Amino acid sequence: MSRVGNQPITVPAEAKVTIGDVRLQVEGPKGTLECMVPSGIKFHLEEGVLTALRSSDEVAAAHGLARSLAANAVMGVTQGFARHLEIVGVGYRAQVAGRVVVFSLGYSHAIELLMPEGIEIKVEKQTAITVSGIDKQLVGQTAAKIRALRPPDPYKNKGVRYAGERLRKKEGKASAKAA
Repeated sequence: MSRVGNQPITVPAEAKVTIGDVRLQVEGPKGTLECMVPSGIKFHLEEGVLTALRSSDEVAAAHGLARSLAANAVMGVTQGFARHLEIVGVGYRAQVAGRVVVFSLGYSHAIELLMPEGIEIKVEKQTAITVSGIDKQLVGQTAAKIRALRPPDPYKNKGVRYAGERLRKKEGKASAKAA
């Protein structure tokens, strides 16, 4: 029995849910999202509450997944999602030029990243980045791509990291300390 799949989803008044056989479409003030509905899973909307129902125990694994995807779609079109990143390092910075974000991360060249459709990237103070959008998966994937441009160094902790990420700093060589 899926504990996640059985939880009801509260649909706000500004969101409109259209239930199809293989797709669930959610419209809201921020945009429109569609999510796939696995076979054997049905959605039922009654009085602003969306519930996921499964036909048998054979689709139990997809029950919680379908419910989570629907909940993320509802939350995305009403509130949106955001990931915050920090750039740490001397001379490391980012700036937005139209739909392109230009990073200076200590390499011999600048790195240009094109914003995906539906994603907005804001740069505050040249070292604080906010990735926002309505699709939770796309926001997370874009933030992961930015972090992968220069992952945090384990010795000096320089690089791009998620805001609030706790890093373990490694000790340097013992001979370097003695000198």
